[in-house]
Amino acid sequence: MKHQSEWLADDSDLKLGEKGRRTGITFAEATDATLISSSAPSAGGQNYFYIGDTKDKGREFIGYVAKFAKTIADDLGQIEEFLFEDELKDGSTRYIAAYRVRFRSGYRVEALSSRPENIRGLQGTVCIDEAAYHRDVRGVLDAVNALLIWGGKIRVISTHNGVLNPFNELIREAHAGKIPFSVHHIPFALAVKNGLFRRVCMLKGEEWTQAGQDAWEKKIRGSYGVRLSAMRQELDAIPADQAGAALTRVQIESRMEKDIPILRYAQTDDFKNWGEEDRTAEALKWCKENLIAVLERLDHRRQHVFGVDFARSGDATAIVLMEIGQDLVRRTRFIVELHNMPFDQQREILFYVCDRIPSLAGGALDAGGNGSYLAEKATQRYGSSIIEVKFSEQWYRREMTAYVAAFGDQTIVLPLDADVLADHQALAYVSGGYIKVPDGHRFKGANGFNRHGDTAIAGALAYFASRSELEYFGYTTIDELDTMDGVQLFEAVSTGDALIPTLNGGLH
Repeated sequence: MKHQSEWLADDSDLKLGEKGRRTGITFAEATDATLISSSAPSAGGQNYFYIGDTKDKGREFIGYVAKFAKTIADDLGQIEEFLFEDELKDGSTRYIAAYRVRFRSGYRVEALSSRPENIRGLQGTVCIDEAAYHRDVRGVLDAVNALLIWGGKIRVISTHNGVLNPFNELIREAHAGKIPFSVHHIPFALAVKNGLFRRVCMLKGEEWTQAGQDAWEKKIRGSYGVRLSAMRQELDAIPADQAGAALTRVQIESRMEKDIPILRYAQTDDFKNWGEEDRTAEALKWCKENLIAVLERLDHRRQHVFGVDFARSGDATAIVLMEIGQDLVRRTRFIVELHNMPFDQQREILFYVCDRIPSLAGGALDAGGNGSYLAEKATQRYGSSIIEVKFSEQWYRREMTAYVAAFGDQTIVLPLDADVLADHQALAYVSGGYIKVPDGHRFKGANGFNRHGDTAIAGALAYFASRSELEYFGYTTIDELDTMDGVQLFEAVSTGDALIPTLNGGLH
């Protein structure tokens, strides 16, 4: 069929195929695998490795290769079953059930039943089939990139498995030109147009008619019933909203507004090795350049709350500051995201923010794991206005449910930002029937760093703080004190932004 021919004709080193079910791309790829491994080195021959998501997929693929070895390459096409030796990170060995077809060229096609951990040890063309259903497709791709150095190639094929799945992120990044993959969009309708039903009729010995094709396609689509999202995903290659998602995209975007700042600060790995004074000076410089302006715009007449989701490496530490309006709507005033930031600088930046928040009603911080350090330091500095949260099923049931309800009640406002949207799309009903970001859920943000629903968790913590009975303190500017009742209380100061009281120990 035409789409299969176009797939085979694309000789790109990096190739992505987003497909509907039963469109024949894996079948076409088996043809390519046969041609590659049966060719001499001078003709571009090399080994070929197929990595499916199940053992049955591997067996099916190698069966196609064996057939094509006989009909196309005039080779024996004998299937061997063997154990693939995989070296684990700790130096130990495991064995993966695998199938193999050897060619006279000296090359082979191997179909593995699961993802090898030592995938960097492979050399040749690698096909990752049904990538959206692999446990760690990002890890697989990071590993196989090394193959390109010696002329290897990568093929990634899959139906979709949700909008937040790493496979869909790859598709978006490729379309945006961020990664050099060629992309083939192969929905079920395209396969039908290109003759899929004609092939079905040929195999069954029946005559093709347009009416028969229309009825056949209608029957297949009708089998999904009211599950239109599943039908579009499996047939039309359109990713569905996350299964079990607590919030829809429409719900989230309806509570987003433009021009709410998101301040992202990332450091290199060697920053932690700088001297203490140099690290502090660098953090202070960033704070002065990025935070003063947004802090000065805060309304001291309104109470403010914040939430912090902590991360040291990998994901982001997110600080979400909300203002509680006269109408009790919690409006995000700004978000700070810290990537790869040492503990001390996270503390200094948080204190820089909190020392300058007018009418601070309180804050809630993730106190689990490494987050306990920052939560404890904040409590020591700001006392009973801080809540140290250790997440539990009970907390999620009560507080995350309330946070999600705020979107329907229209009592929350977030920044209009793709990463913030994706963070909130990650909130899902997990086993047990409560809402959280599922364990192990990761996706790439616009800046290339991993995310784990960071601003959604920090937002939920800020919302939790806003619902709690906390002591709060505020400040009054000297300029305002000077004009109270026309009485001169303080001499003017040159800075124009002195605050009372001043807390010591942070960045000033």
